[in-house]
Amino acid sequence: MTLKENVLRIQRLQERLRQSRMDGCMITQNVDLYYFTGSMQTGYLFVPCDGEAIFFVRRSVVRAQEESAITVEALGSFRSFGKRLAEVFSPLFQQAAGSRRLKLAAEFDVLPVQQLMRLQNVLPDVEWVDGSTIVRELRMIKSASEIACIKEAARVIDLAFEHSLGILKPGMTELELMAGIEQFIRLQGHIGVMRMRGYNQEVITGMVGAGDAAATPSYFDGPAGGRGLSAAVPQSVSRRPIQANEPILLDVGCCIDGYVIDQTRTVVIGDLPEDLIQAYDTSEQILRSVEEMLRPGTVCERLYMHSLLMAHDAGLSGHYMGFGDDQVKFLGHGIGLEIDELPVLAKGFSYPLQQGMVIAIEPKFTFPQRGVVGIENSYAITDAGFEKLTVTREGLIRI
Repeated sequence: MTLKENVLRIQRLQERLRQSRMDGCMITQNVDLYYFTGSMQTGYLFVPCDGEAIFFVRRSVVRAQEESAITVEALGSFRSFGKRLAEVFSPLFQQAAGSRRLKLAAEFDVLPVQQLMRLQNVLPDVEWVDGSTIVRELRMIKSASEIACIKEAARVIDLAFEHSLGILKPGMTELELMAGIEQFIRLQGHIGVMRMRGYNQEVITGMVGAGDAAATPSYFDGPAGGRGLSAAVPQSVSRRPIQANEPILLDVGCCIDGYVIDQTRTVVIGDLPEDLIQAYDTSEQILRSVEEMLRPGTVCERLYMHSLLMAHDAGLSGHYMGFGDDQVKFLGHGIGLEIDELPVLAKGFSYPLQQGMVIAIEPKFTFPQRGVVGIENSYAITDAGFEKLTVTREGLIRI
């Protein structure tokens, strides 16, 4: 990422603020701070609708000054932060004081209520409004440098997948297999976390699940959550031994320089029953059909509804993207600095695909007590259609 790119992001945010008749925006969340400034130090980025933005940093000021593309100042006492803002941005605050309340946006989707109340206390004359959609829509469109980071993550996870096939054997536990994958990708530069924006949502590198463990329902907002190690971590791998002739779902990501890739492959030691093979083949057919629709202008909702129809025609609606009450209602999602970015390929999401969007598409089928099969690739939308960022070989992989 270049300093110029961060500045352009601030400018695009300011343009959206002006269009929405907002006077400024207060950015507080780590990932958004990094996106706009190039630094993830603790503080508050204040972006006026016009003029220079300033990153007020509590800790570490020195490091923020080294990293940030935006002017950095020490935050100082938070009790005087409101007065400080009024002084530094006096034209903006004076203009609003005469006729109306200042209207400032914040990321309501991730800003704790307690933190918002602290801001309200130091800025009592401000009208606070939700700016999370603006921020997320700006981040929805990736630059060439962002896509390059995702491609590097795709390269690493491809190597890790082939490594996993080399160590996979009957009797090893899901945990042992995941530990081998995680060690491999850490040595390749995986930062060790896969960030999520959703409230109470976490992801632990991904989900490796075999047989009935993969089909165990979970709080995780995905088609396959996994059994987990205990009720304290009710997702992803368990200590269950992997067996022959059962589906092994490798839904594993990787995060390089902050950017994630998301992919899924289905593996079996031996072979699968015919109905699970049919379900897997249907997942690939859905993916191929949806790929034909991946071009600028296609509405996200349409992709999901198309996939529902294909699952229905295959007689697999009851198993599509989960089972029973635990079915999830989407086909895919945006990826970038977080694993759950916009757009979402789901009913009610009317975003048309645009050049620069990066989306993971994951048609999967869940069979209680038996397992999960499916595939997931990540794609960048281009002016002519799409570029597949995932490079790992496809097909039901038998070893």
